[in-house]
Amino acid sequence: MFIEERHQEILKLLESRGRISIADIQEGFQVSVDSARRDLRILEEKGLLKRTHGGAIPLQKVGLQPPANWTVREIEEIDPHYDAIAKRACTFIQANHIIFLTSASVGFLMLKYLPRDIPFTVVTNSIIIADELRTRENVDVYIAGGKLRARGNCRDALAIDFVRRMNFDLNFITGAGFSAKSGLTNGTSEVAAFQQAVVENSRRNIALMPHNKVGFEGFLKVAEPSQFDTLITDWDAVEEELARIQDTGVDVLVAEQEELNQA
Repeated sequence: MFIEERHQEILKLLESRGRISIADIQEGFQVSVDSARRDLRILEEKGLLKRTHGGAIPLQKVGLQPPANWTVREIEEIDPHYDAIAKRACTFIQANHIIFLTSASVGFLMLKYLPRDIPFTVVTNSIIIADELRTRENVDVYIAGGKLRARGNCRDALAIDFVRRMNFDLNFITGAGFSAKSGLTNGTSEVAAFQQAVVENSRRNIALMPHNKVGFEGFLKVAEPSQFDTLITDWDAVEEELARIQDTGVDVLVAEQEELNQA
């Protein structure tokens, strides 16, 4: 089989399975580990897939948006990569911190790991997150208000003005992608403008990026890598890209699956 034919077969397997491992390529095509890795690198360079640690996943679309009708319960059943990132992120919160909590799915997952034994303040632009936190006695909750979107969040000019009046100790943020070249990127100008305001008013910015978003570049730039203190990702992220991000001065932390089983 010629290399080009093997690459076509790899893409077919990826499409049918949703992901492919280096071991799958080795066993399925009787090639070495180095050849399997080279195949994935070539296909990624052609923009045909996204490498992960030990394999690859389909390439994410630049304009991809999450479902509008997610519930907290459904989000808790999401990919464990997100869950591990959420759990690691909550270890940064200390007493009396003022934090901005993203309205994205990883922000919802953080709800079950937020400290319950220390006082702190949460600012969010999600009415669903705010509602989940309103009965917790150790948490003061502020909502960045404005026009309410279908996903239960606000991010218009009124919401931007709201967060510009505040200073945050920690900003937990995510987006369409994070790379050493472009930093944090996202899909719409409204979201990018809102996130820029939060980043600029935060003492410590922490990007929460699952492996499929590491190295990916969305439509619009939100902030440079240098504006971030920490990137938290998961065990499937590609090590080469993590090294490039770390070279920009960002502290890179990899959440491991085993952490989910720890108390």
